[in-house]
Order: sequence, then structure tokens, then C-alpha cells
Amino acid sequence: MIWPIVTLNDLQADEPRAITDGPFGSNLARQHYTESGPRVVRLQNIGDGRFIDAKAHISQRHFESLRAHEVLGGDLLVASLGEVLPRACLAPEGLGPTIVKADCIRVRLGPNVDPRWAMYALQRPSARKWADEHRHGVGRPRLGLKAIRQIPVPLPDLAEQRRIVEVVEDHLSRLDAAARYLSAVRERSESLAESTLRGQLLKANGVERPLVDLLATPLINGKSVPSLAGGFPVLRLTALKDAGVDLRERKGGDWTKADPKRFLVSRGDYLVARGNGSLRLVGRGSLVRDDPDPVAFPDTAIRIRPDLTRLSPEYLDVVWNSTAIRTQIEAMARTTAGIYKVNQAHVERVVLPVPTLDVQKAIVSSVGATDEQVRRLDLAARIAARRGDVMRRTILAAAFSGKLTGRHTDIEIIEELSHV
Repeated sequence: MIWPIVTLNDLQADEPRAITDGPFGSNLARQHYTESGPRVVRLQNIGDGRFIDAKAHISQRHFESLRAHEVLGGDLLVASLGEVLPRACLAPEGLGPTIVKADCIRVRLGPNVDPRWAMYALQRPSARKWADEHRHGVGRPRLGLKAIRQIPVPLPDLAEQRRIVEVVEDHLSRLDAAARYLSAVRERSESLAESTLRGQLLKANGVERPLVDLLATPLINGKSVPSLAGGFPVLRLTALKDAGVDLRERKGGDWTKADPKRFLVSRGDYLVARGNGSLRLVGRGSLVRDDPDPVAFPDTAIRIRPDLTRLSPEYLDVVWNSTAIRTQIEAMARTTAGIYKVNQAHVERVVLPVPTLDVQKAIVSSVGATDEQVRRLDLAARIAARRGDVMRRTILAAAFSGKLTGRHTDIEIIEELSHV
């Protein structure tokens, strides 16, 4: 089936600034954010096909000065920055007064296009391939406003758009149900690990101590340095993984070998993320499990060096991300411009249950056995999730090439295409 191909720019409503990005620079700066008021759509709100409800606010007065960037329910929201481009979702109804931030594109569509059609059109594999060919930037891939306007979109008549969208959403609803089931499996497995730890700690009956009393050296933040290819290596914040610090996640820094001496990491160091756009991720920690070559840690992390006569690094790793510790950290975290942050003073005050070293070792062993089961479940869930992603791409490719009919033969078509 052959449909006319237009650009996203051709689909905009007949009104001024129907396609616009957010205000840049001093027009929307850190000092403009408030605890409540009109909302700001940021990159973290734009999921791949879904709106993520992470809140940031500005005053009503400042909102009035930025109305040219206003978002209404049903508007198409497109991220111009990120690994997945063009990433898009629809603004939900009921947001109230809202604007887009820089790097977020708001598209108000004309009457000849169903907003859902436009959103799915940007998710289809050929649109992603087009974006890969037109984006720029290595560390932070970007698809500028000019390029976003030119994204090709197939355009059947409105009735056909709606028919195909209904077929697509019927198929995708099954995938979404499977994804929710996988998410529930992972949550249950995490709950199992948490319950095991909680039971072990109750039996241990250890004393509680603030972290500051359990340090071999004072806490320090890493140092911010410009990137330099071939420079002295510094870890990225993405190196902080659940399974331990990934020493391969690094960049070259513009400093001499003498400069980073006090920022080098050693086996047994524990690195804590200072900030994150998600409250549940700020303050998360990761253990340096291996002996590293000389490498520094970044300014986005705080280094903990436990006193080995009182606190095992492996035990610290087990308890740090537990519910009891997360509750403390999340209560301490402060938010600025939508970013949650903790500092050294916060981290020092975190109270840990501290049994004897022998008991700490036993707890690590017991929780480790449970963790291994959890990891196996998690691996199976991740494999299934990747399969789901393949199926989603296949459904969209089939739909936008006119191959889906809504009949039972769709399943055969999708299965066949997913193995091509």
C-alpha cells in the first residue's frame, strides 16, 4: 500500500508557533523553578510512547511570560536529545498550565492527522533510521528542531489512520500486558532479596551507627574536569551499576597525573551518586569490586572508604540500597530545577545497622545466595523484554507499510517479520 509521504512540519496546526521548542538560557533558569505552580515538560517526561509524570514547576507569573511554549493535552512532545531519537509521546489531558523546556519540542497538530498516528509514526523503524542518519553529536546525540520538522511521515486519510491506530493499539496492548507482568516479576524478586536482608538484620541485632563513625577517611566528592581524548581516565556516573562499579565506563580527563591523585579509586571504595532526576536513584551506591588501574571518580559521585575494622565494604554494599537506608536518603534529598541531590553532610548522617564483622560476612553470604536467584530471574525478564521490543518494532513496521488488517493473520505476519 502506498501512502503520500509528508514531513512533520506539514502536519502542524494553522496557528503561530504550532511547532516550538522550549525557552533557552536565562529565560528558564534554575532560579525560576518553584515547589508548585504551572508545570515544565523536561526530557525525562518524554518516554518512548508514554508521558512520564516527573514533576517540575515554575510560578504562574513566569508561566505567563512563556506562554508561546505552552503545552495542551493531545500535543505531540518530541525529545531532541538522547540515545533514542525521535522519542515522542502525547501530552496527557489534565496537566494544567504547562510549558516545554529546552530540548523538548511541542507539536500542535492540524485536523487532518490523528495525534496517535503521528506519535507511532515517529516510533516506526524507518523513522528511527532516518533520525540516526540526521542526528549529530557523539556523547549526547541530538536531532535539532530543523531536522525534527523534516521527519518523513506517511499520511493516509484520517479514517485509515484511525483504523490502523486501533489495530496497532490492540497488538501493543498485549505487549504492554506482558511488560507489566515482567515488571511485577522483577518487583517480587527484589522484594524477596529485601525480605532476606531484613530477616538477617533482625537476627543479627547489631548496634546502629552513623556512617561518619565508620569511615577510614573523610568523604570527598570527585573533581569536575573537561574531557580530553587520551587524558588521565575518570569514571562516568554511568559506571555505578547494581552489580558493582564498571571500570570500563570512563573518559579521558584534561588533567595531569598528579592532579587526580586524591581522587583515585581503590578496591573496596563505595561510590554514591550525588544527584539524579529520579528520587529513587539519587544517593544510590556501587562498590569497586576489582583492583583498578589508575582511574579517578567523577564529581557527580561521593567516595566512601569504610573503616575495615568495623565495616565490611561488601556488607555496606548489601545494606546501602536497602529500604531502610533509601528511606533516610530520600528524606534528606533536596531538589533544584527538578534534580534531586544529596551532599556529604547528608551521607555522613545515614544510620547503618552494624553487627560484628563475622555476622556482616554471614549476611553478605546469605543475601548473595538470594541475589543470585534474583539475578537469574532478572536476566530472564530482560531477555523477554528485549523480545518484546523487537515485536513492538515489528508491529509498527508492519502497520506503517499497510500489512496489518486486524484479522488473525496479523500474528503470522508479525512473527514472520520479527525473524527477518
